[in-house]
This record gives sequence, structure tokens and C-alpha cells, in this order.
Amino acid sequence: MTPLERPAARYFSPEPAQRRVAEALYATIADLPLICPHGHVDPRLFADPNYTFGSPTELLLIPDHYIFRMLYSQGIGLTDLGIPRSDGGETETDHRKIWQIFADYIHLFWGTPTGVWLQDELYYVFGIHEKLTGENAQAIYDQIDEKLRSPQFNPRRMYEDFNIEVLCTTDAATDTLAHHKAIRESGWGGVIRPTFRPDAVVNLDMAGWRQNIDTLSEVSGVDVRDYRSYIQALEGRRAFFKEMGATATDHAALTAYTEILGADEADRIFVRALKGEASAEDAQRFTGHMLTEMARMSSEDGLVMQMHVGSFRNHSPSIFARHGRDMGADIPISSEFTRNLKPLLDRYGTDPNLTLVLFNLDETTYGRELAPLAGVYPSLVLGPPWWFFDSLNGIRRFFDLVMETAGIYNTAGFNDDTRAYPSIPARHDLWRRAACDWVAGLVVRAIVDEDDARQMVHALAYDLAKRTYRL
Repeated sequence: MTPLERPAARYFSPEPAQRRVAEALYATIADLPLICPHGHVDPRLFADPNYTFGSPTELLLIPDHYIFRMLYSQGIGLTDLGIPRSDGGETETDHRKIWQIFADYIHLFWGTPTGVWLQDELYYVFGIHEKLTGENAQAIYDQIDEKLRSPQFNPRRMYEDFNIEVLCTTDAATDTLAHHKAIRESGWGGVIRPTFRPDAVVNLDMAGWRQNIDTLSEVSGVDVRDYRSYIQALEGRRAFFKEMGATATDHAALTAYTEILGADEADRIFVRALKGEASAEDAQRFTGHMLTEMARMSSEDGLVMQMHVGSFRNHSPSIFARHGRDMGADIPISSEFTRNLKPLLDRYGTDPNLTLVLFNLDETTYGRELAPLAGVYPSLVLGPPWWFFDSLNGIRRFFDLVMETAGIYNTAGFNDDTRAYPSIPARHDLWRRAACDWVAGLVVRAIVDEDDARQMVHALAYDLAKRTYRL
């Protein structure tokens, strides 16, 4: 047996002076509650007090595109990993066999953020203190499987054990929020809040858009037949989400392009889309306009607006054809913000009622555009490194490129942005350790003193996320 070790000073600088300061700073924040303002955990986990996760493979592997993406890159078919097919065709159902494949290829994850998170999950969440290998794969599977059958691994109990203060889900604009209603009516003390995500009814080029508009009409009680009724329906849905506890919205776009259309032109594009006649240019312009409209709505109803930019979704046509959307084949693109965001910022950049949290997948924009923009516009806040960059090195690069111009108080702290519920503590811990190590570097260089450093790491670990998202 090879021990799985989690050193107390992991991720800190090997330089002794910086390491000592980092350890001291980390001790002040290690036990703070977790603020989880943006993520993709399914609210069904908490609606049913008797919810169970199923097998270790169902919990840890099949839903996690970070894992099956890496395995696919080495020639392992997604059907061999139990990933469902869009056509309902056959896929591997033997979860032990899938787990064995994963363990046989565990070396692929060495040094990656996924590998780091997995080690923390196995060690701290499941009490596995030996390294996963092909040889011990089935024994570790049995240990995890046994724990998943125990009351300790009920999602509500785990919420409490993880020391989560609030967790926000991400929900379609047409969602009835039935699970959130069940959570509220159950009397359980955990705080699970919805987040309004309207992409499926905003992006005209999204598959199923027309059917989604019909659903929007149904759930909103508004007959959506033109642009005016469409806006009325969206505003009504936002109000409903807010009544159900939402404090934020979330918007995904390929680029940061924004535009302000006149009502008549917006209506013409919308009506063309209802008829199935919208062009690619129509889709781009309408999305850009609706981002600005959503900023207008947020300035009126107080919902924090999140904007995620820069992912070329479903890059692989073969994966998309066989397995559908969001199956790991999403690739970052280069982005431009200074010009693209200007229409929105011209109108709402200084609005005291708007908070716009901006995420992107182009690191080259951090110092060149995003930090200067956040350093000027009161409404603009920078979200943490996202998706491909929520890693130890990605966090360090973010701090180095953003903080000198924007400072830490023009950032939103951390959010885990995960579907993998058991990974939440590991993701927050990595952020907290990286933040402490980076701030410790400022201390040893006499850029800040230790009193200021303690306030900074507390803000990065807890205060900024809570303030930004009004939680």
C-alpha cells in the first residue's frame, strides 16, 4: 500500500520565509464557512431528505467532464465510460469496470487540478488514505460504496459537514423551481438559492430555442408572440426567481459583444426567429442586445448579473452528435472586452444598482483589459479564474495580472462552479491556500504588512463573495 499524503503546507512556496507567513495566514481562514455563489449542483440532492448518490462511478466519474474529457483524449470512448448517448444507444453499465478504467489511467491526472481535487476528496471526504491504483481499484470502490450507503453521506448531512453557509444552483429561466420549493417547505436549515439563467431563451441559435419560447409562455403566463411580450415574460420570471431566494443571474456568450437595439429592430429580429428565419447575424446582435437588456433589468431588480465569456461550445461534432451538449469538448477562444462591452458600460457601467461579475477564458485579457476596466467602472467586478484556469497556477497568474491594477476589492472572491458536489471543499481549499501563498509573497517583500495581509485573505476566502452576491 502506498500512502496518500496530504501535507499540511501543500501548495505553499518552498521559500521558508514565505511559507511561514502563508501557513500563519491560512490558519486564520481555514475554518471559515464556504460561500458558494455560483455552481451547478443539482437541487434535487437537497429536495429529497433521503437522496442517495448511487455508485462511486455515478457520483464521481460519469457527471464530471473534467475526468472523462481527459480519458477521451487518450482514446477511451465515452460509451466505455458510461456516458449516455443522445440516441439512447448502448453504453457501458458495469460501474466497476468503468471505475477500473479510471484507476488504470489515474496517472493522467497527476499534477492537474482534477488530480488535486480527487486526492482531497478521497482523503478528507471518503477517508481513503492510500493512493488509488489499478491494483487496489476495486477495494477502494468498495470502501467508497459502503460510505455512500451510510447516513453520513446524505447530501444534507454533507452540506453541514462541509461547513457550507449558502449554495447557489444554476437554473433555466423556464424552471418551475419545484425542487427549491420542496427544500424551503421541508424545514431543513440549509440555504440553497436558485440562479436565473436565460441562455436557452435568449440565444437564438441554440437548439430548441423555439420550443423553449413556448415553455416560457407556459410557465410565465404570458403569450410570447413579439418582443414586448417576451420582455414581459422574462421580467416576470426574474421576479419569481427573486421571490424564491435568487440573488443573481447567469449568462453565457461566445463573445463579450453588446449592442443596444431599438425596440422596433429588436422586435423584427425576434419575430424572424419565431418564424425560423433568423440569420447568424441576427443571433449575434440579439444576444448582444439582450445582455444589455439584462443589465438594465438587474439595475432595476437588484439581481447580480454574471457573464461567462469565451467558450467555443461543443467543438467536436462527433461528440455532440453522439452524446449531446456540454460533454467536455468546449474550447477557449481569444476574446476582446474594451470595445465589445462599451455599449453596456456606456449605459450601466456607473449605475450604483448594477453588479456585473465578469468571467472569461482568455487569460491574455486579465492585465490588458479586464483589470483596467474593473479599475474604472463601479458596476464591474471580476470573477475568479474559471473552468480551465481554476487551478493552482491559474489562480497565481490571475493574482499577478489583475491585482496590481484592480486590487482585490474589485474582484468577486471565489466560487467553485462545479457539478461535482464532493469536490466543493477541495476547490475552496485550493483557492484559500493559493491566496494565502500569494499574499504571503507581498508580506515578505514588504508590500503589505501582516495585519493588512490577514484582512486580505479573509476577504478573498469569504467576504468578497458574500458582498458581491449580496448573500
